[in-house]
Amino acid sequence: MIAASHDAPHVPVLLKEVVDALAPKRGAVIIDATFGAGGYTRALLDAGATVHAFDRDPDAISSGSKWPETQEQPPRLVLHARRFSEMVTAMAEAGVSRIDGITMDIGVSSMQLDQAERGFAFSSDGPLDMRMSQDGESAADFLNSAEENTIADVLYQYGEERQSRRVARAIVAARPLETTGDLARIVRKALGYRADAQSKRAPKDPATRSFQAVRIHVNAELEELKEGLAAAEQLLGEGGRLAVVSFHSLEDRIVKRYLKDASGGTGGSRYLPEVEQAPAIYGTISKAIKAGDAEVNDNPRARSAILRHAIRTDAPARVAA
Repeated sequence: MIAASHDAPHVPVLLKEVVDALAPKRGAVIIDATFGAGGYTRALLDAGATVHAFDRDPDAISSGSKWPETQEQPPRLVLHARRFSEMVTAMAEAGVSRIDGITMDIGVSSMQLDQAERGFAFSSDGPLDMRMSQDGESAADFLNSAEENTIADVLYQYGEERQSRRVARAIVAARPLETTGDLARIVRKALGYRADAQSKRAPKDPATRSFQAVRIHVNAELEELKEGLAAAEQLLGEGGRLAVVSFHSLEDRIVKRYLKDASGGTGGSRYLPEVEQAPAIYGTISKAIKAGDAEVNDNPRARSAILRHAIRTDAPARVAA
């Protein structure tokens, strides 16, 4: 999730495309499932919508509470300090029955990445934390206590690290780990990485894969995404719009498969009897939309962003698994 604050010059990725996909109208009720520093919410409020914004990060909620729209009567910005997988319960508690749009910007925000003390990045040394909610098991807790095989599985599944067992072995041998620098050095050494500052062809820092994997595990991000998509299906009425921005293949694969299934596009087998097709939950689904060259030049983090959006039909929501 790459977002911008109310006062900061940063702009969230694919902002125009997300707003166009949601097509907000004055009086519309839209959920920003991943508030962050509020970039999408700002644009939606400016379009006249009422926004229910979710974030499990208390820093994001604290920042958003200072926005003037929270003080309007009734407020046009309602903040929910909770996971977006809890949207259905939160809206019921708020007495809101009509949702016109939902946007999700999956992953870590620029605000979190840029704060060394949050421990999400290795660009500057900080405590090995990575917790979006700032509570529960930290990255250090996990890496310093988990079995080697468990660490290897996390690195392979969530970071697509082919040499996950070698890296996990090195992590266990070097315990205890305390800082992001500790983890980055161990991964680089295990994989024989030598950055050549003079070469533009220097390979991508392999620590990136391990940091992604540990962060996803600590925050249960993929499970949260799946539950959030199911929640959106229950909340959106006919004509409601869903827009999801993801930043790596694991996330995008989940969104793509979900939308294909929810549109009745699972397909059948010519070797099996035909079965009655379930009604399509989403009738209009976009192709993958990526940032243009100009946006990538202004914000390199936009390079990996992919937007997929869809429009809800009147089909009843499927029972969540």
